Amino acid sequence: MRKWYIALFVAVVLTMASSHVFAAGKTLRVAFDADPVSLDPHEQLSGGMLQYSHWVFDPLVRWTQEMTFEPRLATKWEQIDANTMRFHLRKGVKFHSGNDFTAADVKWTLERLKKSPDFKGLFVPFTGAKVIDDHTVDLITEKPYGLVLNMATYLFPMDSKFYTGTDKNGQPKDRINKTAPTFAKLNESGTGRYVVAEREQGVKLVLEEFPGYWDAKAGNVSKIILTPIKEAATRVAALLAGDVDLIAPVPPKDHDRIRGTNDMKLVTWNGGRIITFQMNQHRVEAFKDARVRNAIVHAVNNEAIVKKIMKNFATPGAQQGPEGYMGYDPNLTPRYDLAKAKQLMKEAGYEKGFTISMMAPNNRYVNDEKIAQAVASMLAKINIKVNLKTLPKAQYWDEFDARAADMMMIGWHSDTEDSANFTEYLTMTPNKETGYGQYNSGNYSNPEVDKLVIASQSETNMEKRKGILQKVERLLYEDAAFVPLHWQHLSWAAKKNVMIEDVANSQNFPYFGSMMIN
Repeated sequence: MRKWYIALFVAVVLTMASSHVFAAGKTLRVAFDADPVSLDPHEQLSGGMLQYSHWVFDPLVRWTQEMTFEPRLATKWEQIDANTMRFHLRKGVKFHSGNDFTAADVKWTLERLKKSPDFKGLFVPFTGAKVIDDHTVDLITEKPYGLVLNMATYLFPMDSKFYTGTDKNGQPKDRINKTAPTFAKLNESGTGRYVVAEREQGVKLVLEEFPGYWDAKAGNVSKIILTPIKEAATRVAALLAGDVDLIAPVPPKDHDRIRGTNDMKLVTWNGGRIITFQMNQHRVEAFKDARVRNAIVHAVNNEAIVKKIMKNFATPGAQQGPEGYMGYDPNLTPRYDLAKAKQLMKEAGYEKGFTISMMAPNNRYVNDEKIAQAVASMLAKINIKVNLKTLPKAQYWDEFDARAADMMMIGWHSDTEDSANFTEYLTMTPNKETGYGQYNSGNYSNPEVDKLVIASQSETNMEKRKGILQKVERLLYEDAAFVPLHWQHLSWAAKKNVMIEDVANSQNFPYFGSMMIN
């Protein structure tokens, strides 16, 4: 963020009236494996960016630890008709710029989300928003849609006045671009607990409390200093040395060490993020053959990866959604079988194998680089030679978007806490207009899968919907649409006076604005 903007911003917020006075604030020093890639909440649909959104912006509603919905910028909601849900908005809320938050900002934000390459796939069912008055807005869907509240957790209203107009380069302030500088990438005005006071990409992010924040029940963390530390061992060392107060993720091999250290604690949650590899059928002719794809799936011993690399801090997977999700099918199990993998390669005419490129991040998922190395070694046993390249998350996503390798790693936690979302983004036919398949780097396409997922969106009979989504998982399983690895669990380590357990959740969006430090 530019210095002139910070100076102007601080001057504005310091002059704003506020009925809430915070108690003496605490500083939280955090070391994560990476920092947010942008200040624009709509630029990238990723866990890191959604964490940032919860700190600097606020959603209409958000998930609780019990997986229910709690009010945030919306105080209550009601179903008006089959296609319309009305949200009553909190009054007296200010954006960081000093502008008032109104229903017009919700409508503007939804319209921008529907234009975002990453987010528009989520909002296809929505036709738009209708402003009833300054503090009442209707979200309207084309057909009956049972996930409106789920999607409201991803609607972080932006300051429409702040982001309207042109920047000093004559570009629209609301422009979204992953690879070029934009106003929204460098400047923010949210309603969240924190403002961005300092940012050096890849080095440090400093957040300071917003004096005009609306939530009188906020925690006592008034300042956050986030330092990205890619190397897991270095993160752990920083915590044990007292240089930081909280780290995540925690490498599984260090869990017992943390538990056995005085004044330290480990907090863990079962996670629903599936870690996979995708096989690009546009780059490799052999990947168009389902026998080859199945050979690769049978050659990858994901149970061994969980045991040896993840130290059992993960659950081997064979489908997209984990147990408890509507589409989960207990009959779809891991299928490592090297002899069968070799036989399938022979049947497909690739007994002698071939060479491919592979890319993976080295600081996005737990042990991601080691997992990629293990998969490469396993594929060598069926004569597939892998040229592996790993990159930091900030660089990896540009390569992923460009589909720059034959096999690419991708992890996904359902945005809606629903099985369909995995398919909508990871395995539906890529479609730039709708946003479906936005993270399908394998270019996998199955018209029957597409048709079933679309049908599931408007199916309000939950038993029928469950059957549809289970059929989708079986089709993908039989077709070896992707290489399933495991569902990654979540972990945080902190000093005992940091109450991370009160704000952690299965989405991995710790609500720092609500956290207390004793």
